[in-house]
Amino acid sequence: MTGQVRTVDGRVAGRRGQETRQKLLDCLSEMLSSSPYRDVKVIDVARKAGTSPATFYQYFPDVEGAVLELAEEMAKESAGLTELVGGRSWVGKAGWQTSEELVEGFLDFWRHHDAILRVVDLGAAEGDKRFYKIRMKVLNSVTSSLTDAVKELQSKGRVDRDVSPAAVAGALVVMLAGAASHQKGFTTWGVKQAELRSNLALLVHLGITGKKPVR
Repeated sequence: MTGQVRTVDGRVAGRRGQETRQKLLDCLSEMLSSSPYRDVKVIDVARKAGTSPATFYQYFPDVEGAVLELAEEMAKESAGLTELVGGRSWVGKAGWQTSEELVEGFLDFWRHHDAILRVVDLGAAEGDKRFYKIRMKVLNSVTSSLTDAVKELQSKGRVDRDVSPAAVAGALVVMLAGAASHQKGFTTWGVKQAELRSNLALLVHLGITGKKPVR
């Protein structure tokens, strides 16, 4: 990684510089987990990292710039979600397993990155195109694969031709994202995590195949 990371003024960061930069990002990530995004200040991040605001500004223009770095890294990791759907079977018991594993993987990813995803959702909702693109990159990692799955089932006569693959896939992924961001809220309705995941898997299976799952 040496030689790939640069400071704000374009200088190449050495090993220690890269370590300092990463520590600042780690501290910012930790702070976002416990504090509202708008309340996080440069001086607080620097103090937590054991350095100075001047050092922070060597690597990031402001807190938002550093948050975007975290969001980009998270978006890169979301590419792994494609494996939950790509090349998987939606027929018989295998189809139910695919639905379950997709829901498990999606909700786990969202929970792991909950803090930064909340900021991404906020920025996207406010019309910031940078955050919107990152959000769409995360959702597209699953949407494209689900779209292909519906198209394949249509080609084999298992799904009606009048079904729009992209519309179904998009609706299901938005549903998953909404449920994933509201996981804690379900408990106030008396819904256990296992129940949430099982019923989301049921909805996904019904949405993709149009049939009740074989368990």
